[in-house]
Amino acid sequence: MVNPIKIGGKIKVKKILVFLLILSMLVLLIGGCAKTGQTSSDNTGSNVNAKTNFPGVTPLSPAVKVTVGMKQVVSDAGVLIGMAKGYYKELGIEIEAVQFNTGQEMINALGAGQLDVGCTVTSSGLFNAMLRGIPVKIVADKGINVPGKGYYRLIIRKDLVNEIKDFADLKGRKLAVVGTASLDEICLDRVLNKAGITTKDVDLQVIRAFPDIVAAMSNKSIDGGMVIEPFVTSAVEKGIADPWKDPAEYDPDAQIALLVYGKSMMERPEVAKRFMLAYIKSLRDYNDAFFKDKNKDEIISILAEYSTVKDKELYKKMYPVGLNPNGYVRMKGIQADIDWYKKYGLLTGDIKAEDVVDNSFVDYALSVLGKYE
Repeated sequence: MVNPIKIGGKIKVKKILVFLLILSMLVLLIGGCAKTGQTSSDNTGSNVNAKTNFPGVTPLSPAVKVTVGMKQVVSDAGVLIGMAKGYYKELGIEIEAVQFNTGQEMINALGAGQLDVGCTVTSSGLFNAMLRGIPVKIVADKGINVPGKGYYRLIIRKDLVNEIKDFADLKGRKLAVVGTASLDEICLDRVLNKAGITTKDVDLQVIRAFPDIVAAMSNKSIDGGMVIEPFVTSAVEKGIADPWKDPAEYDPDAQIALLVYGKSMMERPEVAKRFMLAYIKSLRDYNDAFFKDKNKDEIISILAEYSTVKDKELYKKMYPVGLNPNGYVRMKGIQADIDWYKKYGLLTGDIKAEDVVDNSFVDYALSVLGKYE
């Protein structure tokens, strides 16, 4: 005779085991869902950056639009690479590029809070705005000449290389710049200073675009001009120009281009710091590519897509713009520019490099990213 109590006991045990098994499966399922939900949240929250490019940095939420004045030249790589690789987006920043006809228009917009960031050069207008108390600051490097590979330089006509051999041979020559009372005239003046002369000792021509300077050299209406890449390489390859002397010989401390924060950025330090993080990260990708040959094809593809230089082969031939992977500007170069403007009576007051440069944002970026070696 079968004992009903014994069978009932087995049934109860089986039911308990089944219940525990189902419970375990539910726990695993709920845990998996929770993980999935957490991952989804991380994609828009702070933890994603701790695991990727910016350890411990919380992205802005909601995302903030930052307007950047730039011409999308190669020296804008710190912005262009970061846009393409999502560094700004990762930190909660949406970049909106804005074009300006003149540098002064950009400076006016920065001072009025209508533009957040400017990719520009030194000018009397920039320093005079600061002298008026407008909270605009130079915050990072955006272009320097690499010794032996100067990307912004005086080039001369190819057919004149046997006549213009040294600095003194430039006296009386017809030389062009894209603008006076600006960085362009400053740089040419420094070339001439090597022979004890100035821009007053040459036939100074103002031609508003670099390609037009090269064209004027081609038809022999000028003898030389201050030109930037890729127009240097293009003119040399076509037999129009000679690269002449390297800028390291006549302007070794030059700070060719600058990153400037406007009033609206200076008033939003958390936005300003995160922008700088993405910017410095991008500069390091650029340096890895052009000076360490790491991921070079990728960076060239990005610049060919987003900058004005579309020919990928040209990147392998032209002089690379120098971009400090640690972000800081050349204070000696900034001071030299200020002294030049002051010498020619173009400033409304007394100002020093320490007054116009704010390194705190680069300091912050390096505290997160470390120093680039």
